[in-house]
Amino acid sequence: MYRQGDVLIVPIDASAVPAHVAEAPQEPRDGRGRLVLALGEVTGHAHAVVGPGRLVREPGPFGPLLLHLPDGGRVVHEEHAAIPLRKGWYRVVRQREYVPGSVRLVAD
Repeated sequence: MYRQGDVLIVPIDASAVPAHVAEAPQEPRDGRGRLVLALGEVTGHAHAVVGPGRLVREPGPFGPLLLHLPDGGRVVHEEHAAIPLRKGWYRVVRQREYVPGSVRLVAD
C-alpha cells in the first residue's frame, strides 16, 4: 500500500479486477503523457503515473480508479518523492472528508 499526499494506491490481485474493465474506456493522458491520478485544484500540481499503463475510472461520484501497469511505473508529484510501483493492478482512492450532510474529496 502506498500513499502520496491525498492519494492512496493499493495493489490488487488481477482476479479482483471487474470483468467490464477490459472494455472500459481509459482516462486520457495529460499533455505531458502522464496518467493523472489527482490534480491539485490550487497549485496545478498532479499526482501522476509515468510509464506505460492504463487508468480506468469506476462509476459513481467517488468511484475508485483502477490502474494497470504492465511493466511497472512511477508515481510523481512536484512536492513529493517519486514512488516506484511494480507491474500489476492497483486501486487508486482519493482521500475524502466529512462535511456535515455530505462527503467531499480533499482538495490539494
